[in-house]
Amino acid sequence: MDQHEASPNGGAPSSADGPAQPVALTDGPAHPARSDGPAQPAALADGPAQPVALTDGPAPSAAPGCAARLEILALSGLPIVAKGDDLAALTLAALTRDGLTLADGDVIVVTSKIVSRAEGRFVDLATVTPSEEARALGAEVSKDARVVELILRESTTVSRRTRGAIIVRHRLGFVCANAGVDASNAAPAGAAPGSGPWALLLPTSPDAAAETLRATLSERTGARIGVVISDSFGRPFRLGTVGAAIGLAGLPGLWDQRGGKDLFGRKLEMTITALADQVAAAADLVAGQAAEGRPVVLVRGLSFPVGTHSVSELLRPAGEDVYA
Repeated sequence: MDQHEASPNGGAPSSADGPAQPVALTDGPAHPARSDGPAQPAALADGPAQPVALTDGPAPSAAPGCAARLEILALSGLPIVAKGDDLAALTLAALTRDGLTLADGDVIVVTSKIVSRAEGRFVDLATVTPSEEARALGAEVSKDARVVELILRESTTVSRRTRGAIIVRHRLGFVCANAGVDASNAAPAGAAPGSGPWALLLPTSPDAAAETLRATLSERTGARIGVVISDSFGRPFRLGTVGAAIGLAGLPGLWDQRGGKDLFGRKLEMTITALADQVAAAADLVAGQAAEGRPVVLVRGLSFPVGTHSVSELLRPAGEDVYA
C-alpha cells in the first residue's frame, strides 16, 4: 500500500443517491453475522437478501454515532486484482467465504490500490518521457524524472518539495505527497518479462467508484451501507502515515457535533469529527501496508444516515490551509 505524505484534506466529485434516510440500529455493541455452519451466500442472485439485524448496535439517530464496541474485519481470500475485475463480486464472494452478511450501518473500506488496479491505472515508466520541468525537479529532490512527470500530470500545483517527496495539490482536490503515484504492488497481472518498472496512479474518480460499489452491494444484499475508498496519508506535523478517505459513498464525511453538550452541560462549539477518515484509519490497521493481502475491510458498529456524500466534505478550502 502506498506511503504518502499529505495534509489531512480530501476532495472529489460527488454522486447522487437521493435523500438521506436514517439507519435503523439498536443499542449496544455490534456483532458480526457469522454462522457456525456453512457460509450463507451474500445474495448474488434471485433478488436482494434480507440483511441480518444488528441486535446490539447504536440507537437509531439522524446523526452519526458509534457503539461502545466497534468491529473491524478484514475479508479473506481476495485475489490480486487485475484490470476489469468486478470489485463488488469479489467483495460478495469474500463475505460468503467468511460467513458474513452485510447489515444496515456496515461500512466497507476498500484500499485505493485495488480500485486503481481494477481501473487499469498502471503506467510502464519505460513509456514516459519526462519534460524539462520534471527533469529539473527530479534532480532537485532526487527522484526519477519519469515519476516526477507523472506527479506533475496528476497535480494542479506544487506546494512543497524536499528530498524524496513533492507535496502537491492533487487534481482531485486534496494535498498529498507525490500525487499518490505508487511503485509498490504496482505491476499489472501478466506483465511481460523485462517490462517496467511500473507505477500505479490513484483512481480516476474515487467518489464515483465508491458509489458504484455501494449501490451494487446494497442492491445485491438489501443492506443500507457506506463505502470508503482509503489511501495512506502522511501529516505535516507528525511522522508516519494513517489511513484516510479519498472517496466515499453513503457515509457522511464529517460528524458535526456542534450544539451538543459535554458531560457538564457545556455547549460544544468546535467539535467536528472527520468520520470517514477515522473509519479509514481504523480499517488501515487490519488491511496492512505491505504483503498482508487484505484490501477490503468490514467496519461494524456505526450508525449514520445513509445519503449522498463526497470526500469534498473533508476538503479544507485552499485559502484556509496553512500547511499546503
